[in-house]
Amino acid sequence: MAKLGTERGFTLIELMIVVAIVGILATIAIPNFLTMQYRAKRAELPEVLDGIRTAEKAYFAEWDTYTEAAQTPTEPLINGAWPFNSGGHLAFEAMGYQADGHVWGRYYVYYISSDTSTFEAMGDSDIDKDNAVCRFRATHELKPMLVYANNIY
Repeated sequence: MAKLGTERGFTLIELMIVVAIVGILATIAIPNFLTMQYRAKRAELPEVLDGIRTAEKAYFAEWDTYTEAAQTPTEPLINGAWPFNSGGHLAFEAMGYQADGHVWGRYYVYYISSDTSTFEAMGDSDIDKDNAVCRFRATHELKPMLVYANNIY
């Protein structure tokens, strides 16, 4: 039997203070966590474009021309992640490139000049689904770089 006055525990006030502190920390942490998630998903764009750029250079070394590739995936950007070749485009396969799994961006390649000796690859994304697109660009000479962002992430 416990003696009177020796019982241990927390008072209601102490528990309310802890709950308030946890609530304040969550209010601060959750928006920062979402922003970091958006940035991590957007980081896919330069990586995929660099892979496309490398595949285009290899294609050029073999065939002495670059190839164009229609937009893939064809689904709207605000619908989330999709398989890379969900539109059934074979040009990326012809150049020897396939992204792993689902992608958060939309990618396409087109000729800059009429003699097919230069190309430009673009990657667009709208991770936070606010209809403001973020775009990266790569060419045969330039590594992927940010063209414009939507100021959200």
